[in-house]
Amino acid sequence: MIEEGRVRKATTPSLPKEQVLAAYRTMLVARRVDDKEIQLKQQNLVFFQINGAGHEAVQVAAAQHLDPGRDWFFTYYRDRALVLALGMTPYEIFLGAVGAAAGPDSKGRQMPNHFGQKRLHLTPPSSPTGTQCLQAVGFAEAGRYLREVVAGAVGQVAEDEVVWVSLGDGTTSEGEFWEALNTACNAKLPVLIVVEDNGYAISVPVDVQMPGGSISRLVKGFPNLSVYEVDGCDYLASYQVLGEAVAGIRREGGPALVHAHVVRPYSHSLSDDERLYKTAAEREAEAQRDPLVRTAALLREAYGVSDEELEALEHEVQAEVNEAAQRALASPQPAPESWAENIYAPADPAAWGSPVPSFADDAPKTMVDLLNACLRDEMARNDRIVVFGEDVADASDERKLSEVKGKGGVFKVTHGLQRQFGSRRVFNSPLAEANIVGRAVGMALRGLKPVVEIQFLDYIWPAYQQIRNELANIRWRSGGEWACPVVVRVPCGGYLKGGGPYHSQSGEILFTHIPGLRVAMPANALDANGMLRTAIRCDDPVIFLEHKHLYRQTHNKAPYPGPDFAVPMGKASTVVAGDDLTVVTYGATVVRAVQAARRLADETGVKADVIDLRWLAPYDWEAIAESVRRTGRALVVHEDTRSFGFGAEIAARIAEELFVYLDAPVKRVAAKDSFVAYAPSLEETILPQVADILAGMREVVTF
Repeated sequence: MIEEGRVRKATTPSLPKEQVLAAYRTMLVARRVDDKEIQLKQQNLVFFQINGAGHEAVQVAAAQHLDPGRDWFFTYYRDRALVLALGMTPYEIFLGAVGAAAGPDSKGRQMPNHFGQKRLHLTPPSSPTGTQCLQAVGFAEAGRYLREVVAGAVGQVAEDEVVWVSLGDGTTSEGEFWEALNTACNAKLPVLIVVEDNGYAISVPVDVQMPGGSISRLVKGFPNLSVYEVDGCDYLASYQVLGEAVAGIRREGGPALVHAHVVRPYSHSLSDDERLYKTAAEREAEAQRDPLVRTAALLREAYGVSDEELEALEHEVQAEVNEAAQRALASPQPAPESWAENIYAPADPAAWGSPVPSFADDAPKTMVDLLNACLRDEMARNDRIVVFGEDVADASDERKLSEVKGKGGVFKVTHGLQRQFGSRRVFNSPLAEANIVGRAVGMALRGLKPVVEIQFLDYIWPAYQQIRNELANIRWRSGGEWACPVVVRVPCGGYLKGGGPYHSQSGEILFTHIPGLRVAMPANALDANGMLRTAIRCDDPVIFLEHKHLYRQTHNKAPYPGPDFAVPMGKASTVVAGDDLTVVTYGATVVRAVQAARRLADETGVKADVIDLRWLAPYDWEAIAESVRRTGRALVVHEDTRSFGFGAEIAARIAEELFVYLDAPVKRVAAKDSFVAYAPSLEETILPQVADILAGMREVVTF
């Protein structure tokens, strides 16, 4: 609801007639595209429709202060008028609506109104509400970093760029909106946050979304934030306020939040009927505030534009929209065989490094040591790598470094990196996991290589939205136009004697199940070094699982392998050779499987072929299949819970594709279907031990 006296409104017309008329034309095109899509949906010629009706005035006004050649845009699904004003065409929008292979947004992968085009600096949006806020913040951070740190990027980033991010009033209830606001204000980033408040999140009114029903009043106390409130249906007022907001960001660096009161004269989408929750009086009041009605009245009353001229413009626009729709309807759908295109980047083993280590000395080092060494090597090699997360810096205040040893991560994996590479490249984040991954997504979209840390896998779940719905599918849902090669390092696992249910989770299956992600879990120091290097150099997002129990073991130490050693993506390692039984495992159960295999050989003479998968997505099916064809028997061992675990996929595939080679059923040994307990007696019972694996081996070989 607009409160009189608090919201900026226009005074007297001060813009030339041609500009206002052009703005009205763009608004009209946006509305008629909406109307045409609604008609096509009713004819089953498009498959979904969501409109931007009522939001047009503030969007067109904003576009007139912004430049798609220097500014960047994180839009949301009602920003149709904005993207048209920036240079997108009705034809391109209709290509998205019909799901055409030529659609510039996603080549038929996404629903309509996900406006993404590199030529217009429109980043690839998604459907989750609010995720774009953190990405915009990370993108702005990356722009500043490129301009000030990366020598080869000088001139690629405008000194006074603005990063636009828009959202509806309902999205201000999302935690990621507040996390983004926190970082934007803390870092004084040039982010323009435009809240297009139409009063409803589908059927939920704004006064249910927030205390007092006004986002601008709630954020007034944020340091470094300029706050504006405007009648977003008033083109002249919107032009004035957006001009002030953009100029302030260009002058001072930002951020700014514009609270624009708009209307939604149509239902949320064609899947909604607003008459179920809006009264007739409310709908009539919205119709009177319609920006098209008001801008047409402005042209008539203040600029002398006749009804005949407006009617002629209406006919011209309708003809343009009809022609664009017909052309788009004739555009072919994506070929069925193209379904898998751009889920992953093309493999480039030559870019990963050498699979052969180059040992300079024989001094054995722990997994922590060699992970740290890899990060040092790669950061020295590539100045686009940034490392951040909770507690990863040596000290947030680098002035203290002369007096303290430095933190460098709770497990010391990042220790000393800040001292060597500085606080612009190694820094702490707020205690907010979505903040870490969401910002990393924005940075990667801009060309940086973020290597971020989630302190414990047990607390990664607030970031799961950013991982599952953003990070993993950006390449695929943008038709290969964008890449997002973030590395997310995650300490995980149990066998800690005291880790309990919140410091012992494995959870790898929740990442291997997601197309588009690479997932790694090294079992020894040498592999950890080479696999992290591959992860950093590959062009896909990687979840890099580091087992805490293996960080400082003596059995898995190795010498430093040199700065170019890389373990090929998706290649397993045979750690014990045998011809009687195939054992497939990874992580902390590798050493336990090896111990069990040795005991089995000593007791019975049966020799197991123990395969350490190392990479879980993609995993080395060829290595598994070759071994099972030889041995005829298979056991899958992993630390995570047995039901619905990673072993179920391996066992099912062995049974499905290698059944004729099997002499016994495939067996699994895994954790009990329980959380990991704190008491050592319970933890030992819950997690698979050497005796459990040995019993499984015996059962398979004696079948």
